[in-house]
Amino acid sequence: MNITVKDLLDAGVHFGHQLRRWNPKSKPYVFDNRHGISIIDLEKTYDLLENASKAIEEIVSQGKQILLVGTKRQAEEPIRELAAATNMPFCVNRWMGGTLTNFETVSTSLTKYKSFLRMEEDGSLDKMHGKEIAAIKRQMSRMQRNFEGLLNLQGIPGALFVIDSHNEAIAVAEANRLKIPVIALVDSNSDPSVLSHPIPGNDDSAKSIRIIVDVILDAIQTGASKRVEAPTKRKDNTPIAQEPDFVDQEDEPEVTLPEGYDENDFDDRKVGNSEEESDAEVKEVAKESEAEEEKDSENKE
Repeated sequence: MNITVKDLLDAGVHFGHQLRRWNPKSKPYVFDNRHGISIIDLEKTYDLLENASKAIEEIVSQGKQILLVGTKRQAEEPIRELAAATNMPFCVNRWMGGTLTNFETVSTSLTKYKSFLRMEEDGSLDKMHGKEIAAIKRQMSRMQRNFEGLLNLQGIPGALFVIDSHNEAIAVAEANRLKIPVIALVDSNSDPSVLSHPIPGNDDSAKSIRIIVDVILDAIQTGASKRVEAPTKRKDNTPIAQEPDFVDQEDEPEVTLPEGYDENDFDDRKVGNSEEESDAEVKEVAKESEAEEEKDSENKE
């Protein structure tokens, strides 16, 4: 991380809630109580923030999404900026009950909202009747509030990043039911035991929220840079047959001769000699026949 404990102190992350709003389960992360206010141990906050950033980096490197949740007024702008910088889904208006546990129905509504947006872009919405346009506009305004940051949600997210787990108790409960890791900024009035990666700190100060969000931003960007693309498969895996090459082979292949034949019968030199001998024999026979004809002619005379 590119921050120190001194940076957390300057941002006011150590300020907790009043003692009357103190949650006993947050005692391991409380350093002291002064002037009726809980003081959070920043050494533990720093260590847990580092562990949370490593967990987010690992999840993002696997190609999974982080759903960013922060519906309180102080967290709305930092969450929007974080979502815009990382292209992650977010929720800043109101958490709809069943967004995770009833995701099939929510995804159907998301598909319907996307179709309305396409109709508005291509101008087909303006070609409808006035009453139909008014009804669709009312639905779109309601869907805009509920699904503003969920349009790029590609399924059940890999983890949740929450600002103020006490305020977002429903989202945390749904994630725990589906065994989804929850990374949350938790104050002294919240229960950190329901979170997989709690980050003890002040969740009411915009400056405190922003310094935590900056660390999460670096973790998401680092994890995205480590993503490994799956190897592309060849369409045709048929191996190419190679023709045998006998030019470079020193040993000639063995040839089995049929019965009654010898290797000399196929010797080119022997064949040439036999042809020469047969020519000589023909010439001798011709000379003998000529000599016999001369003798016969002399006898007749």
